[in-house]
Amino acid sequence: MRELQATARIAARPEPLESTGMRQRTLVRPVTVRGKGLFMGVDAECVIAPAPAGTGIVFERSDLDPPVAIPATTANVVTRPRRSTLRAGDATIDTVEHLMSALTGLGIDNAFVRLSGPEVPAGDGSALPFAAPIQEAGVAEQDAERRVFRLRTPIVLQEDDSMIAALPCDGDAMRLTYELDYEGLSKRIGRQTVSFDLGEGDFMRDIAPARTFSMREEAEALWNAGLCRHLTPRDALVIGDDGPIDNEWRYPDECVRHKVLDVIGDLALVGCPVVARIVAHRSGHGLNRRLAARIREQVLEARRASVAEEGRVLDSRAILRLMPHRYPMLLVDRVVEMHGNQRAVGVKNVTINEPFFSGHYPNTPIMPGVLIVEAMAQLGGLLLSQTLEHTGKVAVLLSLDKVKLRKAVTPGDQLVLEAETIRATARSAAVQCRAWVAGKLAAEAQIRFMMVDSEFE
Repeated sequence: MRELQATARIAARPEPLESTGMRQRTLVRPVTVRGKGLFMGVDAECVIAPAPAGTGIVFERSDLDPPVAIPATTANVVTRPRRSTLRAGDATIDTVEHLMSALTGLGIDNAFVRLSGPEVPAGDGSALPFAAPIQEAGVAEQDAERRVFRLRTPIVLQEDDSMIAALPCDGDAMRLTYELDYEGLSKRIGRQTVSFDLGEGDFMRDIAPARTFSMREEAEALWNAGLCRHLTPRDALVIGDDGPIDNEWRYPDECVRHKVLDVIGDLALVGCPVVARIVAHRSGHGLNRRLAARIREQVLEARRASVAEEGRVLDSRAILRLMPHRYPMLLVDRVVEMHGNQRAVGVKNVTINEPFFSGHYPNTPIMPGVLIVEAMAQLGGLLLSQTLEHTGKVAVLLSLDKVKLRKAVTPGDQLVLEAETIRATARSAAVQCRAWVAGKLAAEAQIRFMMVDSEFE
């Protein structure tokens, strides 16, 4: 857990999110869930443990050497059919949605999830195998305010006959309405609609026990593809012409309740509580994840808009103490947000007096793209300096991937730099970086660092 604890070091400065008057919450004590994953059938042990305020939900593949930590946010989501998957480098964690739904449904803001395999245990296909032990362990309030993002602009996503929308609303929690109506399957499932309020509803009673389901032909296709071969209809909800095969409904409308369970878990990957009205029709994990990413964009845009009004977390003197760079190669003027070693926002004010303008397209001054990348890398190094294991070390650039220069940067522009940790160990790290000008993306890159002993006083 040492790497996870380092990941949880959070500055006291709050994000530009709305106050609820409530406190953040975590578990009273760790709980353990064991079992096979839903799709791969690999045995795994899942330990869900308390985490400091401000941590969020952070997974760790404890079976890898070294262990790999993956924050549960859309930045780390990859596309896989019928499930939600997190990835950092070559490490993946499959089928996180039921556990994420349990944590969200019980109001858990901060937790470490240590997993000894590639997929979260499936249990009975519902959120109950996680929610029940968490509830039994107890929930503890923490000495930090719970802040939420209130959706500002409606989002509507459509794909064939499926739709999901997020709409601004009042209140302090997400409200969901889901309509399930599979054409041609009305005799098996029927038209089902359910509404649920995360703030006032009873998650344990109304949502957590609802199991994942498949039609008989879907189950047969998965079996023929080599997936779910450890399951029988007694272990999973398989629906035939006359209803569940070798099984019974827990609710007459269990299918739509499970769809709500999935939406809650997928939208938890925004990374912070969201106040919005969610309306869905036949939406699956793909659309859910796309909506989570769009909401996350609004969160990041709200942060960027507040940069000019924010104070300084690290001013130039503090940066000089942490960084080996000096003029003219120090390209970060100040850091305005620092959330542990997970995320940082910095600023570079670009003036006509920059030494590179005299020689780089002097008649039409443009900041060299390599220096924009260098500015992002420097902010990444400052972010990594917040990790306990990196004390006394400096981040040396090791490789660049997915570098894209999207907008010219000219004198008078203010570069707003963002860095988010993808993974970090004592010896190396990978960071996703972006640079913005006036709300438009100027550059982005995935940057890998090697952590070396500092030779600077």
